[in-house]
Amino acid sequence: MFDRLFQDHPRNIGMSWGEHGSGAARLGLLMIGGGVLCLVHALVPGLFVRTTSNLLENLNDTARRRKALDHPDYEI
Repeated sequence: MFDRLFQDHPRNIGMSWGEHGSGAARLGLLMIGGGVLCLVHALVPGLFVRTTSNLLENLNDTARRRKALDHPDYEI
């Protein structure tokens, strides 16, 4: 049960538990931050005009790089 919950997925994508955890936490924080900025933008359209678009482009670039390296899609 421990292996299935904590080690199988990171191992399947060629990462350690720590590498996977730091990457997933980084992406999660980026998405939370981007969501907050998007909500601010919804209230004040003149603020953070490109922030959400830039975040989405960066996330898409990350996904494309992973595919180019022949890694499976990043799943949390």
